[in-house]
Amino acid sequence: MAKEQQTPMGSGFGPESTTADVLNGIDLTGRFAVVTGGYSGIGLETTRALVGAGATVAVPSRRPDLALGELKGLPRVEVGAMDLTDLGSVAAYVRSLEAGGRPIDLVINSAGVMAAPLTRVGPKGWEFQVATNHLGHFALVNRLWPMLNSGARVVSVSSRGHFYSPMRWDDPFFEHSQYDRWAAYGQSKTANSLFAVHLDRLARDAGVRTFALHPGVIATPLGRYLSDADLIAAGAMDADGNLTPNFGKSPQAGAATQVWAATSPLLEGKGGLYLDDVDIAAVFDSRTQRGDVQEYAIDSDEAARLWDWSAELTGINVFS
Repeated sequence: MAKEQQTPMGSGFGPESTTADVLNGIDLTGRFAVVTGGYSGIGLETTRALVGAGATVAVPSRRPDLALGELKGLPRVEVGAMDLTDLGSVAAYVRSLEAGGRPIDLVINSAGVMAAPLTRVGPKGWEFQVATNHLGHFALVNRLWPMLNSGARVVSVSSRGHFYSPMRWDDPFFEHSQYDRWAAYGQSKTANSLFAVHLDRLARDAGVRTFALHPGVIATPLGRYLSDADLIAAGAMDADGNLTPNFGKSPQAGAATQVWAATSPLLEGKGGLYLDDVDIAAVFDSRTQRGDVQEYAIDSDEAARLWDWSAELTGINVFS
């Protein structure tokens, strides 16, 4: 179903649209949001935008002291401790939210890592990127499920980086093959998209809809693992080591698609879709080399397989 619905709607926005543009006229007073990574890069801009529209935003953070510093001065922001690579930490954070007794209207999974060196995390030695970008968020959303309002939206920040790799079912944690940091990143971003496809299938009857998206190319701390050579190859730096002026989107434009996904009335009744440049993305066509989402990243069978795999690994499946 997702493939048939992956047709740009003509939203009236575009790659230069900002969070202020997409929230114009939208009042989020009384709404409660959870934004992972909500203290850095486009996550920080998302938090600022939602608070500016009246929402209260919970920001789980692996480094709460740093988050408090970055979010200082913003009203209605609540910082808590959570490490996405530690399922016990995820469970403890959700218990802290449950104690508050407030239903959740928006979940934006914005935290992530990119092109990291081979790192194994947790007691079972999961590969760092798929553990952080996908499995931690899978566990978080499953645990948050009983708190989600009917009408809530769950937004997963994927990336055009999903073009680097589909799911590597034969060796997802690079235990038997040479590690490739970009393939690992691509797999994790494909997983973000497939997660949205299957969660929407499971959640829509309860009134909860889900989306995944490419935010665009933005200079943020996400690039912490990139070398100067990587930045030069990407066009973000010249040969003399100077950052390229106006490279990519601004953080405000980079955050616009996820804020639009979470709040736009134009998406009422829709879900399980991949978005880009504040619109529904077109499916990639190998003949024309045009389109923003690969078919394997929105395939319903792949999405169901990913869900079952993730549930087995994390031991959590609220829909079972």
